[in-house]
Amino acid sequence: MKKIIITLFLGSFLFEGCAQSGNSEQINKKLIIPNIKNEYKLSDFLSDNNSLDADVNEIFKQLDDTAIVAQLIMPAVGRLGKTKDTIDHHIKSRIIGGILMLNGTKEEFTSWINDFENSNEKYGNLPFLYSADAEPSLVNRKITGSTPVKKANELISIDEVKSVAEIISKDLNDIGINYNFSPVVDMSPNKTVGFRSFGAVPANIIPWSDAFIQSTQNKNIIATAKHFPGHGLVSGDTHKALQVIDGEMKEIKNYPELIKNGVLSIMVAHIAVQNNKRFSTDGLPSTCSEKIVTKLLKDSLGFKGLIVTDAMNMGGVVNVPNASSKAVSAGCDIVLMPVDAKKAHSEILELYRSNKDFKNKVDASAKKIIRMKICLGLMKN
Repeated sequence: MKKIIITLFLGSFLFEGCAQSGNSEQINKKLIIPNIKNEYKLSDFLSDNNSLDADVNEIFKQLDDTAIVAQLIMPAVGRLGKTKDTIDHHIKSRIIGGILMLNGTKEEFTSWINDFENSNEKYGNLPFLYSADAEPSLVNRKITGSTPVKKANELISIDEVKSVAEIISKDLNDIGINYNFSPVVDMSPNKTVGFRSFGAVPANIIPWSDAFIQSTQNKNIIATAKHFPGHGLVSGDTHKALQVIDGEMKEIKNYPELIKNGVLSIMVAHIAVQNNKRFSTDGLPSTCSEKIVTKLLKDSLGFKGLIVTDAMNMGGVVNVPNASSKAVSAGCDIVLMPVDAKKAHSEILELYRSNKDFKNKVDASAKKIIRMKICLGLMKN
């Protein structure tokens, strides 16, 4: 059977007590990651599947701690993101596990992803998750040259929603993007996110969002419901400053049916919650609050998919000390757009090596990400 050959340059990363420790004989040796024996679909991610569990564990145990932590880090490339040279350096350093394709042309992104995957093979990284803010209201601005579609608040039927999702997904598949940060399931009053959701008619939010999600995931692309626990009824912009939900989180009702129907990813917003007996965040954004991410989203709502932060360079979180490790402690799986990916990786790695509970959280997130990469079909020759 064919194997995926992944070369891990461990020399400078080996240390006494390493979580996945090596020895002198492993330095510069090729680790052979077994090819996936079974065929999986994206829908298998949420299933109870012993074979899939075994394949995840088989890959995970080959990784050193640098590569494990890297799975959780997702910087952006393009206008308003990092330069391609910076991303190339991160790949060589083995400190990232995915990339947000932020602002650029369809041709540019296609070429870059091809280059990035060639580098991953060279430096011994697992294949990446490639994401985009390919919402109907943003995709034509975020990806120049993408097929024109109506904005979310201009769509008039559920069939039109499905059609737009399929058009967007075809472009993403052509480029190599496998993770869409869409749809927005917020209510419409907030001017920052309102035109990006289906909330012009509140009764449409859940069924239309679900239709977008199912159409997207049927095209082998992860869909993302956002911005949890709800951005539509706050007055301000989390890009600029921390926003606050005072009391009841009224938009939580938009999520249970989407979770039940298998949405694979949820994005958490930089919104604090106050005057809420069970879920007040003590002044922190929800991204850094275990009450919101773990106790509410995971435990109460039963979500088992990937949890991604909103961009960590936004005003609502950027001034929180050690925000990256706080987000992981809270239960987030992917740290999106850290101000400095190298510092974020070092911060998380240091705590990984010194705190058993934190290590267990990182390991669980890394395994979820590996599982998603397998279900996307990324671990094949």
